[in-house]
Amino acid sequence: MNATAALAETLEPIEDRGGAAQPLLQVKGLTKHFPVRGGLFAAHKTVRAVDDVSFTILKGETVGIVGESGCGKSTTARLLMHLMKRDAGEVIYDGMRVGPALSLRELRRCMQMVFQDSYASLNPRLTIEESIAFGPKVHGMADAAARALARELLGKVGLRPETFANRYPHEISGGQRQRVNIARALALSPRLVILDEAVSALDKSVEAQVLNLLADLKREFALTYLFISHDLNVVRYVSDRVLVMYLGEVVELGPVDRVWDSPAHPYTRALLAAMPSSDPDNRTRIPPISGDPPNPIDPPPGCRFHTRCPFAEPLCAGATPKLTMLDAAGHQAACYMAIPHSGHSLSPEEGEISA
Repeated sequence: MNATAALAETLEPIEDRGGAAQPLLQVKGLTKHFPVRGGLFAAHKTVRAVDDVSFTILKGETVGIVGESGCGKSTTARLLMHLMKRDAGEVIYDGMRVGPALSLRELRRCMQMVFQDSYASLNPRLTIEESIAFGPKVHGMADAAARALARELLGKVGLRPETFANRYPHEISGGQRQRVNIARALALSPRLVILDEAVSALDKSVEAQVLNLLADLKREFALTYLFISHDLNVVRYVSDRVLVMYLGEVVELGPVDRVWDSPAHPYTRALLAAMPSSDPDNRTRIPPISGDPPNPIDPPPGCRFHTRCPFAEPLCAGATPKLTMLDAAGHQAACYMAIPHSGHSLSPEEGEISA
């Protein structure tokens, strides 16, 4: 019996409950605020790291999340994995609400995460084989079957088991460690894998190899990805849809080609304009965005980007724009300049956006 068959017999298989039409993951109003300690007479303040974030992930797709450092990308991932407690919101996995209908133990079978720091996320006292086998053993698999599965997965991620199984994390390179982390994430046969800056610490040649590996594994294991990165080129390469975050909020969401070709939010345009070009004649001479992001402890009222936006009008500071559907392709933006008849001087008429 091979390791995959052993896993299928030992652990209860994860069933597809709602069919292809039902989203694999639905996130509604996800919120996380961190309290800030002050002096004896200081007012109570909070860092609004993730503020009322909602989105869905369809089965078999890859959703990318982009934004500046500190915008809430990694916090969102940790909230989805329940590595930290959320203040508000719902997480629904394949029609089952996490908590009442789906336990955390069951969720971990269905959803796994690959972290940015490939070394810190591995136990330095465990061999590579032991690290990968640990999860299946916790879920009831026998030691011999778990080790056999670990060796099979090492082969799947391009590492020879006879060479790497008995090594320790400090004895292999960063790219090899990230492959080990991917194998460990696949050990419980999840359907959704969250990749939090999984290739950002790798050099470009190794990064390309890992991205191709992720694409191959997605096809072989029918996976769904949530891919978090600050590298817009990588996000466009791997993603079907992209979600843009700014200061804890979603400001734009849509098919990746639609967002790249027709960005609706000024912040998205600034991110795309800031991408480095390999053409020496196409240098960026004027900064596409100026200033630093506002303090998340005391974000500005209304649209949080209006303090840095060249198109800001009094309307933008008065009320927060809602994420609004702009066309039939699913392109959404939270910007008065993109919402028809919003009152902004540059807002389009009905139907102009979808043209």
